Amino acid sequence: MVTLTSLHIAYILITLAVLTALLFKKEIVLPCAFGILVIGYLYRGNVLGAIQTLNNAIIHSCMELLSIIVVIALVVAMSHAMIAVGADQMLMRPVGRIIRTRSTAFWVIGFAMLIMSWLIWPSPAVALIGALLLPVASRVGLPALWAAVAMNLFGHGASLSSDFFIQGAPDITATAAGVDTVAVMKASVPLWVVMCVTTFGVAFWMMRRELKQTPSFAAAASTETTRSVARPRLAIVVAILIPTAFLLDVAFMVRFGISGGDATALVAGTALILMSVITIADHGLKDALETATDHLRDGFLFAIKIFAPVIVIAGFFFLGSESFAQAVLGPDATGLLNDIGLWLAAHIPMSHISIALLETAVGAITGLDGSGFSGLPLCGALAQTFSAVGSVHVPTLAALGQLSTVWVGGGTIIPWGCIPVAAICGIKATDLAKKNLIPVVCGLAATTLAAILLM
Repeated sequence: MVTLTSLHIAYILITLAVLTALLFKKEIVLPCAFGILVIGYLYRGNVLGAIQTLNNAIIHSCMELLSIIVVIALVVAMSHAMIAVGADQMLMRPVGRIIRTRSTAFWVIGFAMLIMSWLIWPSPAVALIGALLLPVASRVGLPALWAAVAMNLFGHGASLSSDFFIQGAPDITATAAGVDTVAVMKASVPLWVVMCVTTFGVAFWMMRRELKQTPSFAAAASTETTRSVARPRLAIVVAILIPTAFLLDVAFMVRFGISGGDATALVAGTALILMSVITIADHGLKDALETATDHLRDGFLFAIKIFAPVIVIAGFFFLGSESFAQAVLGPDATGLLNDIGLWLAAHIPMSHISIALLETAVGAITGLDGSGFSGLPLCGALAQTFSAVGSVHVPTLAALGQLSTVWVGGGTIIPWGCIPVAAICGIKATDLAKKNLIPVVCGLAATTLAAILLM
């Protein structure tokens, strides 16, 4: 029988402290850094060893996340090059022609946001979709608040929580859970469908009911003006080139069975090539040398800004995994979370229902810091822990934690996470979070029930 040592107790107490800080809407980088120090001290027995553990944990965490950071940076750099030539407007112009009613506007904005977020990440997609489609939605009478709901739920909710293309979220979750990335992605598909159908359906019903009660209400006309495109022919070529290139990537992934890190590498390489080609075509080789550097710098600044706190947070929670702990602490280190799970199995009766509810609750709590990815290491590690408690399907449980973490932390029901969408739509972030609350809570409830049945 597993016995809890001071190392296990410290890990539990620090994890509870982190969750408490999240409940009070506080940042958790310092508690996680302190937690790494404490674990290092208890394992090595001296202050110098603890300080070295802090550094080593962050370095190994960075190595685990580096491929994701790079692909996001390169995709954002490509999006900057695309926007610079005006290809973003060419991409969205055909979509604007099919928006004729408020209901159509809701779904078109939503699915356009979903697709673009899969390709270039939600944050860059917010500015693109908002600037181009909000004026069209306003003309057909869709309130800016409900346009923001569509952008938020489809982009920062559905796209970011699945991340089927870039595969950043499932890779982090799978690493912490000790399973294959593909396994988590496959397990997440039915749960993601349940979450999306429920959330979108409830949100659309709420919108229709509100607009029927206030039929004369219409959003104020947007003040956004379409940017002039200096070279429209080039913009059209780029607008065709980018989706074609990424569709070819998808075809290659399916044809040759490319997935996980290899798929991420294919996307990253394609993004860098596209950024280079677009920049050279727009500025010529001489000026492109400087401009391409600027795009690349902006992309990495964006990626590091997103992942800087995640690296430290993941450094602590990854220590609960045996392989990571052995790499940081030493070959004799054990999986703390697995030990805790075995201890729970021996002392506390747990069922699929209680495990699923706990995974969803912890995922939602870790998402309260507004970072969609910071809670993924904990949720993945918890799924691995609970595998020792009973016959649960680890990828399904990990996928449930991923969905709950990202839907909350990605920026749908917490005001400080809704600021980008609220800003581009000219509304209050608190109003957007309130509109999203009921649909997202309904979606999480339905998804948790589905996970219980699938585990």
